[in-house]
Formats: sequence, C-alpha cells, structure tokens
Amino acid sequence: MKRYNLLIVLLLLIFNVTTAQKKGSPAADFSSVKETKTKIENTVPLVIQHLQAIATKEGDNNILTNGKTALGKEYGILESEWRLYRINMNNCILNNSSKKAKKCMEYHTLYLRNTLINYNNYITNLTRKNGYLGVEGDTKFDFKPAELTTKLSEAYFNGNDAAGRMKGNQKKEFLGQTLADDYKLRPYAEMAQ
Repeated sequence: MKRYNLLIVLLLLIFNVTTAQKKGSPAADFSSVKETKTKIENTVPLVIQHLQAIATKEGDNNILTNGKTALGKEYGILESEWRLYRINMNNCILNNSSKKAKKCMEYHTLYLRNTLINYNNYITNLTRKNGYLGVEGDTKFDFKPAELTTKLSEAYFNGNDAAGRMKGNQKKEFLGQTLADDYKLRPYAEMAQ
C-alpha cells in the first residue's frame, strides 16, 4: 500500500514541475525579461546615431565623444539596476512566503520602473528635435517603461506561482534562468564602438 502512495506522490510532483516549466505556459514565461533587455540595448545605437548626426553637422567630434561618455554613464546606472532587479526578484520569491514575496516584488519593480523612466527621459531629451538646434527629426524609441515593467511584473508573479509548486533546487534552477548570461545587458563599450 505504501508503494502506491509513494508512486502517486511522485507522479504528482513530476506533473507539477513539468506543468510549471512547460514552454508557452504563462507560469514559466520569462520572455518579457529578454524582451526588456533587447529594448534597452536597442536604444544605444539610436542615440549614438543621433549624436553622430549632430557632430557631423557641427563639424565637432567632441559632441560625439562627450555624448557617448554621458550615455555610457546613464546606461551603466541602468545596467547595474537591471542586474540587481533580477537578483532581488529571485530572492523575493525564494526567501519569502507568497504574500511577502508579492510585496517585495512590487517594491523592486517600482524601483526598476523609476530607473527606466529616468533613462527614457535622458535619451528622449537628448534626441528630441529641439534637443540640439539644426538636427531635424525626433529619434523614435520602442521603449515604454510602464509597459515593460508591467510585463516583467506579470512574468515574475507567474514565476512565483510556478515556483510555489516546486521544491528546493528545482525552484532555484527554475528562477535561476533569469540570471543567465543571455539576460544580462551587453556592455556599453561593446555597443558604443
């Protein structure tokens, strides 16, 4: 009789883990993390292109050099916050009850949102039509901080639910995927060449 009980428990455990990790399942979908990473990285070449247009028009390469340095500083702030955000979200889920985890995740998402808004304001002001006289047109970014953080928040809340059906190392491995190198922002120096 004990063998059947053990078999049933084992089958339920396997079912819960595979359901939580199944591709396309909203509970396991961290694609918004990768999408946000890509949207952040895509801003850098657009801003540099704008700075290059100004430098060419004015015949002053210092505009490009100084602009790249300033952009690198802003990107660096966002890069460190992005890393901390992913670590903190995982820690919220791994080290708290479900109710406390949600409060913890809301706090860190709000902090990331503020950092994204600051970065967005910086690049928007730098590249807008009247940001520098004589350069026509606005640079359009596919970068909306509120939308990005809403998607990230949903992904982590679903990840929290999925992790709740797992045990120990399975939970760590499942959440650890968001800390993989694929989700790190590319270094600014690499993109700004």
